[in-house]
Amino acid sequence: MWQLLNQPYPCEDPVRRRWAKAFWIGVFVGLFLLVFQPFGLNIWVTPNKTLKILGFGLISFLVTAGLSLLLPVFLPKLFTNERWTVGREILWITAHITLIGLVNYFYINWLIANPIYAIQLFGMIVVTFLIGIFPSAGSVLVNYILKLKKYQQAAREIPVREHHAEIPGAESAQPVLVTLTAENEKDTLSFPPADLLYIESSDNYSTVMYLKNNQPVKALLRSSLSRLETQFAGNAVLVRCHRSFIVNLENVEKVTGNAQGYKLHLHDGSFQIPVARKYNDTLVAQLKSMA
Repeated sequence: MWQLLNQPYPCEDPVRRRWAKAFWIGVFVGLFLLVFQPFGLNIWVTPNKTLKILGFGLISFLVTAGLSLLLPVFLPKLFTNERWTVGREILWITAHITLIGLVNYFYINWLIANPIYAIQLFGMIVVTFLIGIFPSAGSVLVNYILKLKKYQQAAREIPVREHHAEIPGAESAQPVLVTLTAENEKDTLSFPPADLLYIESSDNYSTVMYLKNNQPVKALLRSSLSRLETQFAGNAVLVRCHRSFIVNLENVEKVTGNAQGYKLHLHDGSFQIPVARKYNDTLVAQLKSMA
């Protein structure tokens, strides 16, 4: 069970999707309480009852949006695919449910002018957490299994390009080099395009991993990934596959998949490069066209 909880799980949702998720959670909570009026709401007599009930939905939206949008900004190293797991996703969703319940508990007691006692508050938190963790775990595990099967099956069907045989006389030909230039326009790095493995964004720098005498070599350039990408525009095999990675598709030896998506294996599996979901279709199409 512990091994399952430690399996990778997708984490990095686009900001637009986070807003949409928070919006629909708020709409669901507000309309559910308004239509069915459980927990004694049906016998609650109060002015502006509809607006007050919809307030629960607004609170649910604000709590979800606040957690989903603000915490990844303040704790960016925690909310990455590299560190996100099934277990963390379960606790993350349960924390949302618990905090929504907590804030709504304060809200309803404020509306009815009811005093809040510490023992009742603690009991409410424990009960909400225990009730929330089971559906959270169930939904996450089902989604994990579906995504895992989807990407593993799809990865097996993606062909990769075979290594080219040496062309007689090619050794004497002068290779065409690609030159990457840093922001200061002085520091440069040159190598044959076929030797590039990948480029990774590292804050204000970019890490360039390429082959030299068939051995991987790492170089650091002070430049954004987007700026370097423009310097080899037109080279169809050097492509963006993630917000933090550019990869040389000619050096992809194998494609695998897990619940987070595809992984590109390079240099005998020494390097595994993630593929963001937004690049899935275009990257798979390019790999198939190259095979």
